[in-house]
Amino acid sequence: MIILAATPIGNLGDASRRLVETLEGARLVAAEDTRVARRLLLGLGVDNRPRLVALHDHNERERSAELVGLARDGDVVVLSDAGMPTVSDPGYHLVAAAIEAGVAVTVVPGPSAVLTALAVSGLPTDRFAFEGFLPRKAGERASALAALVEERRTMVFFESPNRLAESLRAIGHAFGASRRVVVCRELTKLHEEVRRGTAAELAEWADAGVRGEVVVVVGGAEPRTVGFDAAVQEVLLLTATESLRDACASVAASTGHSRRSLYEAALKARGF
Repeated sequence: MIILAATPIGNLGDASRRLVETLEGARLVAAEDTRVARRLLLGLGVDNRPRLVALHDHNERERSAELVGLARDGDVVVLSDAGMPTVSDPGYHLVAAAIEAGVAVTVVPGPSAVLTALAVSGLPTDRFAFEGFLPRKAGERASALAALVEERRTMVFFESPNRLAESLRAIGHAFGASRRVVVCRELTKLHEEVRRGTAAELAEWADAGVRGEVVVVVGGAEPRTVGFDAAVQEVLLLTATESLRDACASVAASTGHSRRSLYEAALKARGF
């Protein structure tokens, strides 16, 4: 069996009893960084010394078949440096390979920087999208943000402290000056900090230099003020390149009009 085990994102006190028990009984641990895994075992007071193998972005595809084979004969515990494996961390390809091979996969749930930042942000939590890291290159980053301009769900990003200021400016340029943004730094650690404001305000703060792990939470777009008849026309224009259902879903998401009402009106406009 493959066991995906969530680890503390900063405060060791957040480790669950089940995580400690899992590590106490582990014979093989696939870790994003074996040095970090050793420190975790020591920090949690785990006496067991399992075999540690590296599983990171550069070797996961090649190592997955080996680990799946080993998981047939006993549990393989998967650890990322912090938080849940597979979430912007290694593990996805291993899980996919295990499922394909019929090997069971389970989870030891625990801390998540995504959910922690979302909860503390004060932004809507009923619907959200995790977007991982923005591209490093300015042009690619601008394109990625442009594709999210009409996203109405709260968005969560990871970011390097060294790129935070320029990414915040790019967010402000793409989403507008009034969009609400929250920067969460060093969550659960001694110097935890949560800053709220506009992207421009937070970029000015970040210019002074930021350290530690950073999560950026961005409020979703407000529905566009578009009359129903105009929205139906948008749907009809979009059907030149996509299905009617997809066109209705897209326009409904950006305008707040009912997808079903748009669909029925578009059919009527087509003479059905």
